[in-house]
Amino acid sequence: MALTDIDKNLLKRCIAEEPGAWKDFVDRFIGLFTHVIHHTAHARSIRVTDNDIDDLLSEVFLVLLANDYRVLRNFRGHSSLATYLTVISRRVIVKKMVERRMAEALGHVATTSRLERVSDEPSRQQQMIDDQEEIQNMIRQLPPADAQIVEQYHLQGKSYQQISSDLDIPENSIGPTLSRARSRMRENKSRTRTL
Repeated sequence: MALTDIDKNLLKRCIAEEPGAWKDFVDRFIGLFTHVIHHTAHARSIRVTDNDIDDLLSEVFLVLLANDYRVLRNFRGHSSLATYLTVISRRVIVKKMVERRMAEALGHVATTSRLERVSDEPSRQQQMIDDQEEIQNMIRQLPPADAQIVEQYHLQGKSYQQISSDLDIPENSIGPTLSRARSRMRENKSRTRTL
């Protein structure tokens, strides 16, 4: 689908920072971004609250506004604006969901809490790298079959259905395996801290 005149005009107005342009942009595409959040959460077997949705929408809008609308300026018009924005928003949403899963695996946030908003501060980025390394180290201490499931779920962000298909295991065995693995990882982490 080609870029419509309405979207072309809206894009031009946003980039020129005309009064009311950003509000019109948000009004036009907030429904699309909300749909992408719901679809992505469903595909990854993640429950999202209204607060989670608000947080994820904020993250998407921050990316679109960053560096003087760089993402919007990079749009070349080879598809519809909605298609382009779907791809961009899905990348942001998946990244944030994976970050949340990693934090949950370490017990940093509760499963029912709001999605953690992660800034681009260097210290926070370093913490995420350290957390990922810690998760990798803990995964290595698990039996190989459990490690594969934990890695696919927490680090690759795959749904139970995808893991079941990839590893040829019953879908209803994944939840209990993840629970056992998390318990082992917490125990190992506690032991490491007391040493």
